[in-house]
Amino acid sequence: MSPATYFYPNNVVQSNVSTANGEYVMKFSIGTPPLLDIYGIVDTGSDLMWVQCLPCVQCYKQVKPIYNPASSSSYKELSCQSEQCHLLDTVSCSSQQLCNYTYGYADSSLTKGVLATERITFGNSNNFFDNVVFGCGHNNTGVFNENEMGLVGLGRTRLSLASQILSQLGANKFSYCLVPFHTDPSITSKMFFGNGSEVSGGGVVSTSLVSKEDKTYYFVTLEGISVGNLSNSSKLIPYYNSSGAISKGNMFIDTGAPPTLLPKDFYNRLEEQVRNAIKLTPYQDPRLGSQLCYKTPSMAGIAPILTAHFDGGAKVPLIHTSTFIPPPVEGVFCFAMQPIDGDVGIFGNFAQSDLFIGYDFDSQMVSFKPTDCTKQ
Repeated sequence: MSPATYFYPNNVVQSNVSTANGEYVMKFSIGTPPLLDIYGIVDTGSDLMWVQCLPCVQCYKQVKPIYNPASSSSYKELSCQSEQCHLLDTVSCSSQQLCNYTYGYADSSLTKGVLATERITFGNSNNFFDNVVFGCGHNNTGVFNENEMGLVGLGRTRLSLASQILSQLGANKFSYCLVPFHTDPSITSKMFFGNGSEVSGGGVVSTSLVSKEDKTYYFVTLEGISVGNLSNSSKLIPYYNSSGAISKGNMFIDTGAPPTLLPKDFYNRLEEQVRNAIKLTPYQDPRLGSQLCYKTPSMAGIAPILTAHFDGGAKVPLIHTSTFIPPPVEGVFCFAMQPIDGDVGIFGNFAQSDLFIGYDFDSQMVSFKPTDCTKQ
């Protein structure tokens, strides 16, 4: 892929990040001149960056104006013959020899359109990257809400926004801090790319990224989760797979998935310990299904601290705002982890809140630091 041209004087990119109904959106601008502020879902679990584009074949409702590529002098559609077109497997040639794409997600959301390049700006108009590959989405369906104008893929392949711009910034790393769920959207935190994005200082712990066949995901190894006081080793719940071992790369970190998803056996053992640690009777409501929930004004002082034990000795504390989330039932909080089939789990964005998390591609490490992200 030809390198993007850019002008960013401090060699660090910053973007504001805010909550959006269980997802997080980051702000950037697209076009020349920077025509439109975009608020795209922050997603470390996918690669393609895309925005809703005119003309719409089928677009979901969006509060802010939809991007019109005809108004931008820097918009350029990619041909089928271009190298960038083949960074994505799910492409086809249009009758005009343009690079059409289809990109789907686990929740059955889908975007279709044309791969193109465009100028992306962060902050003021001098801080831009040219020739960034993205999807101009003309047909977008699924569970997107009206404040989400597209999606920012931050996965590990060459197609992701992170991969495209980091090589131009002289530092192969990025980081972010997510405020807790239901924080006022006017309270923003930050995402950083390049030099200055390091997670450093007291309280930082790190674990190795694991390379697997799927090149998109940030796989790590979770050895287990402890409930309550770390000194009580009997409450450490190990993450065994179906063969009774702890597999390398048994989990991936996904900002686009709200709950943390755990294999059923591991989840059941963990939920039992969480129930035992909470001196309240679980709340039953047909609207909540089989979730572990409690009716209480707050989980502060009630929910135990859960500590995620990652490979390499990294112990990451998860406080009550990360582990119990209010559903659409007043005065109720539900456990923010859920069981799934299979051996590979997902470390979702609820669990990532109030952690400063950094990814370093050179050292192949991910770092965590407990942080009040509302004050970042």
